[in-house]
Amino acid sequence: MATENFLNLRRIFSTMLLRSLAAPLLIIMILAMMVLPLPVFLLDVFFTFNIAVSVMVMLVAMYARKPLEFSAFPTVLLVTTLLRLSLNVASTRIVLLAGHGGADSAGKVIEAFGQFLVGGNTAVGIVVFVILTVINFVVITKGAGRIAEVSARFTLDAMPGKQMAIDADLNAGLIDEKTARQRRKEVAQESDFFGAMDGASKFVRGDAIAGILILLINILGGLFVGVAQHDMAFADAAHTYTILTIGDGLVAQIPSLIISVAAGLVVSRVGDDEDIGAQVVGQVFSNAQVLGLTAGIVGVLGLIPGMPNLVFLLFAAAIGGLAWMRGRRRGAQAPLPEEEVGEAPQAAEAQEASWNDVALVDMLGLEVGYRLIPMVDKSQDGELLRRIRGLRKKFAQDVGFLASPVHIRDNLELKPNAYRITLKGVEIGLGEAFPGQFLAINPGRVSGPLAGRETIDPAFGLPAYWVENAAREQAHAQGYTVVDASTVVATHLNHVILSHAADLLGRQETQALLDHIGQEVPKLVDDLVPKLLPVSTVQRVLQNLLAEEVNIRDMRTIVEVLAEYAPRTQDAVELTTRVREALGRAIVQGLFPGNAEVQVVALEPGLERILLQAMGAGGEGVIEPGLADTLLRQTAQLAQRQEDVGLPPVLLVPTPLRMLLSRFLRRAVPSLRVIANSEVPESRTIRVTGMVGQGG
Repeated sequence: MATENFLNLRRIFSTMLLRSLAAPLLIIMILAMMVLPLPVFLLDVFFTFNIAVSVMVMLVAMYARKPLEFSAFPTVLLVTTLLRLSLNVASTRIVLLAGHGGADSAGKVIEAFGQFLVGGNTAVGIVVFVILTVINFVVITKGAGRIAEVSARFTLDAMPGKQMAIDADLNAGLIDEKTARQRRKEVAQESDFFGAMDGASKFVRGDAIAGILILLINILGGLFVGVAQHDMAFADAAHTYTILTIGDGLVAQIPSLIISVAAGLVVSRVGDDEDIGAQVVGQVFSNAQVLGLTAGIVGVLGLIPGMPNLVFLLFAAAIGGLAWMRGRRRGAQAPLPEEEVGEAPQAAEAQEASWNDVALVDMLGLEVGYRLIPMVDKSQDGELLRRIRGLRKKFAQDVGFLASPVHIRDNLELKPNAYRITLKGVEIGLGEAFPGQFLAINPGRVSGPLAGRETIDPAFGLPAYWVENAAREQAHAQGYTVVDASTVVATHLNHVILSHAADLLGRQETQALLDHIGQEVPKLVDDLVPKLLPVSTVQRVLQNLLAEEVNIRDMRTIVEVLAEYAPRTQDAVELTTRVREALGRAIVQGLFPGNAEVQVVALEPGLERILLQAMGAGGEGVIEPGLADTLLRQTAQLAQRQEDVGLPPVLLVPTPLRMLLSRFLRRAVPSLRVIANSEVPESRTIRVTGMVGQGG
């Protein structure tokens, strides 16, 4: 028992020692061939070994299912190239030393390649050698090197994405930690492999160039040795040494060509399910229609007089027979039993999820019930489509940027006459419309009710009635505002878009707006973005303006102000304040057209001081709850009083308080506009109609 264990340990140790010493011994042997003379028989052995190794490498490359299965190929490429060059040096030594003795003086392998393969004809040998070299160097090696270079580049670029995909699978629980480590290792190895192949392909190219130079050197050296040292006739020396040199070159060039083909096979692999042979057979010879057409074309060529008819017709018959067999096999597999048809949905359900299943939400959407489809159907000349196009154009002209298109789709989950407006997939508006009927809206001064379906105007919340066409004149006579169904939806959509303009201005719209302005003032835009401000800050400033219903049509002024103050501050709120001051004339003009008095509500001086103290040293400020309640109540009362007399509800405050009060009062009094003292032009007259905090 002890003897058996000893023998097993000895066998294992010997195997490990042999494996560890095999590579160093091979390299030492290859280098030794360059400096030590070899017997002719041993040279034949190494030439045969070189050919066998090259064929073996090519077969391994063909049967590898993915490049990493032959990850040692770059090293093998270097070693085989070094082996061929060493054999060239050793064979050159023997040819020059013993070549005068005849064609067999350098070994049987060189003699066979020089005599049998090219018929002993020096011209034919040189032509064949040059052709093989050109094929190897220009076609195969150059193409394989280019593929390896591109593959290395794209593999390296794809590494972060692959690593993220592995991390995502690990976090989702689809793989365990061990599998994740293995996949990360494969990703790194794949990148290293193609990078190594990119460099190793240069060895093969250098080998091809060296083969041509060695051929010329050997012929010239052989002529000199034969004529000068062995007193051979010039013609005899030229014939003998040229044949030997060509045989030597072919012995090295053919294995080099085989190795180059193997390199091309490895780097050009696509897919890892099958080896190359199975892929070629499965993809080239599997289509019966292609094979049938090919057989027909070859058969027609075989019938042309003067063509090798027998050969063409034999091939046509063979390909046609293969096409018939493929077609018969496919026909036998095509029909399915009726009871198996029901299994198809299960197969579809078993498919893996993909990114195609992820749909981005629409920025702005309109969903309609099935009875409203004719209003948005192009084939039925839907009136609402034209109105929406007009709304989008008017929005761009009035607000100052091009909003995202409205994506319209039907929704069977809605009521038949209902519609829903969505922003980024979230509902922001809901209403009903009745095609063929009219909405009579009560503006507040009507003489009486109408006979119809009582409802609320979806855009402004006013009481209204849906009436038939026959009641339109009566509604007009009683003071109602009468609109058709498509106008109701369009008005509601327009109101929603205007009230959510800030949300519609995304990063993409901001960049498009800057690009548009850049066509007119390119230097100004280039100096601002991204040198002084990022696009995100510009977007935030524009959103702050839109949130308070300030249009951004005057982008030249906005960009100029941002460029002026951006070196001092990057705060979007502070920049918004500076932009509003520059746009003050337009802001006040929009609220109080012409040169009329600016009739506003103001803060009582004591309340103003309290709020300024709450702001602190530039802070956000916190308002005491009781004071906040009084502020909200009195502001709402004064704003309503302004609206009752036909004036816009505007609150005039000091600049430091404007942003704070605007945000605080916006929810409670949506119609209120808060402006700063610095925003009112000096040419306009201010008249205070009420004061918040007075008598509170």
